[in-house]
Parts: sequence; structure tokens; C-alpha cells
Amino acid sequence: MNRDNPLVYSTDTGRIDQPQQKVERPKGDGIVRIQRQTSGRKGKGVCLITGIDLDDAALTQLAAELKKKCGCGGALKEGVIEIQGDKRDLLKSLLEAKGMKVKLAGG
Repeated sequence: MNRDNPLVYSTDTGRIDQPQQKVERPKGDGIVRIQRQTSGRKGKGVCLITGIDLDDAALTQLAAELKKKCGCGGALKEGVIEIQGDKRDLLKSLLEAKGMKVKLAGG
């Protein structure tokens, strides 16, 4: 079997599912960074929060808590919390209250 063309179907067993590789996020330097981004979002700004060293369940809970306290929407994508709107100062104060070292990144 070729690595570039893996077997995806067998007439004996049907569809062959490839084992999912667990994606590990890179370890940060202990500093949470909050960045404002508008690119690819039709001019709508979001705040990206990176560098939080928590597992997925804890990140989901933290994202929900931040969205509720900011009064806006958001998402959790690949270990990065997205909060809609420019709420960098509020997010910084909320995360610092949790004992995290926070920096505002980007312009």
C-alpha cells in the first residue's frame, strides 16, 4: 500500500476509516495574547485570544464565560478563542482577574 494513496475502501469490509491523529497545540510561553483582527471577515472585527494553556473542555467553558461577560458572540477554533467586536480592554481585565499574564498584541 502506498502512503500517498492509502486504501479507503475494501470490498470485504467496506469503507476503511483512517485513524485520526491527535493534533497537539504548541506550548506557549505563559503569556496570553489578545489581538484584534478584521482580515477575511468583511470588515467585522474580532478579538483573538491565544496562548491559554488549558484543555479543550476548559477552553470551551472559558470562551462561554468571556462571551457572556462581554455580551457578544464568539467561537473556539483550534485552541484560539474568538470574541466578536473590539473588547480588548475588557478581555484583558477579565483574564488578569483569573491570574493570567496578558499582553495586547498587534496594532
